[in-house]
Amino acid sequence: QLLEAKASLNLAQTRHARQLQQAKAQINNMVPKKQCEQLQSTLRDEQCKTQQLQESLHQQAEQTCKQLVRTQEEHEHLLQAAVEQAERLEHSLRNAEAVLAERAAQLKDAQTQLFRNEVLIEDLCGENRGFAMALQAAELKQKTMEEKNQLLEEQASALKQLIGKITPASLS
Repeated sequence: QLLEAKASLNLAQTRHARQLQQAKAQINNMVPKKQCEQLQSTLRDEQCKTQQLQESLHQQAEQTCKQLVRTQEEHEHLLQAAVEQAERLEHSLRNAEAVLAERAAQLKDAQTQLFRNEVLIEDLCGENRGFAMALQAAELKQKTMEEKNQLLEEQASALKQLIGKITPASLS
């Protein structure tokens, strides 16, 4: 718009200069007074239009300048906000990576401990099987001993009865 306004202004100034030259030439050629007045009126009108175009062009240039300044300020503000957000995101990412690394280390430690516990459980299961077999053997031995003990008690009871029968007979 600024370029168009400048072009219009240049065109009007050129037209004005041409009309001025024509007016001077006509005056020099002894233009009648009425025509001269008409040309002067046209000249004043053209000068007024030129002045209006210059003012309009100046206003448009000021508005465009102000708008450019506002746009530049908005862009700078948006850029600053984007930079700050990028910094916040980068900080969050570093924190998340640190937490992730810490959790990975914890998981590795837990996995190592779990492996140790599995080995210990296997050892305990082996010992438990050994104890179970020893207990089973001891129970079998105890049962055998109880059966022998029962048999000995029965034999002792039978001997007592026999002694009880033999002793009165031998005393008599």
